[in-house]
Amino acid sequence: MAVHSPAPRRKRAPDKRARILKAAIKVFAKNGFYATRVSEIAKAAGVADGTIYLYFKNKDDVLVTIFEEGIERLLTILREVAESEEPFENRIQRIIELQLGLMEEQRDLAEVITVNLRQSSRLLKQYATPLFMQYIDVIADVVRDGQEEGTFRKDLNPRVVARCLFGAIDAILLTWALGEGDPAALRKAATHCASLFLEGLRKR
Repeated sequence: MAVHSPAPRRKRAPDKRARILKAAIKVFAKNGFYATRVSEIAKAAGVADGTIYLYFKNKDDVLVTIFEEGIERLLTILREVAESEEPFENRIQRIIELQLGLMEEQRDLAEVITVNLRQSSRLLKQYATPLFMQYIDVIADVVRDGQEEGTFRKDLNPRVVARCLFGAIDAILLTWALGEGDPAALRKAATHCASLFLEGLRKR
């Protein structure tokens, strides 16, 4: 009885959903959220217009997915740093560097998250706020633990510190995304931001 060798497996087609999201980031960054049409995203992704609706409800859903998946990945990394055994000052510095470092060479994504999402107050309230509060909790917990260990000043409200840190990082990313997008400038800004906050946090 002849033994037939198995037929060669076909190479898996690229993940269309990932292609759509990647294309949407570029189109949103170029045209702005409201000026972008679903057909433009489909064209950039190399798929039919109807294919978009197999994965997403509408254009809003595409933007929300970009934001949610990006922030959830960031939160996973930040929690690992926050729960590490590194000195508290190192954790704060790493948190700042990671957030800005993750955006190096991802100027379009930075612009979509910091600029395009702001164009819809409904999306901000419905989707961004819950993730933002998780972010604040992660930073505040590091500050609070540092206060309990005597590393950081105890007269500062941890959540206020976390909000201030978020505002600083957000402003850095916003100006970087709208400017030349030089990665070296982003790394330098991370160093300056960490130095400023740590000087203010240290117990005198």
